[in-house]
Amino acid sequence: MNLHEYQAKQILREQGVNTPRGVVVENAAHAELAASGYLGGDSWVIKAQVHAGGRGKAGGVRIANSLAAVVGISDQLLGSRLITAQNAPQGQLVGQLLLEETLDIAREMYVSFLLDRDRERVILVASASGGMEIEAMGYDREIAQEVCDPVLGLQAFQCRSVAFALGLGEQATGVTRLLQTLYRIFTERDLSLLEINPLALTRDGRLIALDCKMVVDDNALARQPQLADWADDTQSDDKEVAAHAAGLNYIALDGDIGCLVNGAGLAMATMDLIRLNGGKAANFLDVGGGATAATVARALGIILSDEAVKAILVNIFGGIMRCDTIAEGIITAIREVGVRVPVIVRLEGTNVELGKAMLRDSGLDVVAAEDLNEAARRAVALASGVPA
Repeated sequence: MNLHEYQAKQILREQGVNTPRGVVVENAAHAELAASGYLGGDSWVIKAQVHAGGRGKAGGVRIANSLAAVVGISDQLLGSRLITAQNAPQGQLVGQLLLEETLDIAREMYVSFLLDRDRERVILVASASGGMEIEAMGYDREIAQEVCDPVLGLQAFQCRSVAFALGLGEQATGVTRLLQTLYRIFTERDLSLLEINPLALTRDGRLIALDCKMVVDDNALARQPQLADWADDTQSDDKEVAAHAAGLNYIALDGDIGCLVNGAGLAMATMDLIRLNGGKAANFLDVGGGATAATVARALGIILSDEAVKAILVNIFGGIMRCDTIAEGIITAIREVGVRVPVIVRLEGTNVELGKAMLRDSGLDVVAAEDLNEAARRAVALASGVPA
């Protein structure tokens, strides 16, 4: 689960990490009041609060040099959908802005903690260069890495090494304190990513987190109730929100063939075959091994809520989940939800003949396929309006 920048910075401040003074606003009048009152000064940074990086290049981070500009920029951003290189084609709704003071910055750097799944360790990554172009840098020699011991944690000598790599040897003590605090936040808050980009060194010698991204491990939300309460469903696709509530693993994509599959690996293979046959999947959807007929019907309803879907491919290998259960769910969904597009079904495994017979005897217009490649080919053809 992603946190908004202002939420991540609240956590940083609670642990003593310096951030710019700022106010979260939801309308232009509040923004003007915050700029003229609490923040003061004659220039301000206005940041759209969306769960995506690349906001600066997309116009979501702006400098206002007058109160009139604060009002104008706030009016432009609030209620709009910000499209960046890191979010969905339709962008994400801007419901809040973070209004911050401007600072006199000498240097910008990069620091992050993330999970290295190959090493099964937390990794500290740092660079003497930071800001919007960090992704394009790509020079290993400019990247410092330290592997955190799962028992001992991040050690002081590792922090000092990073301090010198950042050109902050004279502030090694302060850098050590900062990095160990960030590591503690990462572990105590069950994060999978903590990124400070940029970490700024001001001309008066302060280290300040100008921006912060935090991603919480969804599996740990049960023991992070505060963070769970901070979830913002407006930043997610409506279908993904509905699927999560139904206990389904769903990711919206930009194709036109809806996929209903049991098992993540089989779902990936199904999407690959759709692509191989010239089509594009509209979603990743794993209904899991223990789904009921009602769950299958709910999954089909979510797929059908996507107006871009022109065909649905159901690919089930009946192991824990029986093929007759899937067939029952398909029949229920078509009759109750109403299916306006072709449905191609490939069943294999436990009770496969019973499941096929149920579909055949239902009187519904369901296209049966004997193998996965045939199912993908027919789904692509029918989505294109070609008889299969």
